Amino acid sequence: MWPEIDNKLYQKFIFKDFSKAFGFMTRVALAAEKMDHHPTWKNTYNVVEIWLSTHDAGDVVTEKDHKLAGIIDKLVD
Repeated sequence: MWPEIDNKLYQKFIFKDFSKAFGFMTRVALAAEKMDHHPTWKNTYNVVEIWLSTHDAGDVVTEKDHKLAGIIDKLVD
């Protein structure tokens, strides 16, 4: 479950190493592009942090964000 913080869904993912984190980010990028719904994210070595909100709805959480969060959860190794 992604907590909602400051009108954004947030999740932190920790991987074995940078290669695993980068592979995950690549899979997320492809899924997000298909949805035309792009996350705000940060990567430091093996940690990926993601924030989701719908920019064209005023930067609030919408069903699009919940849908992408569910897809992202399925992409974790």
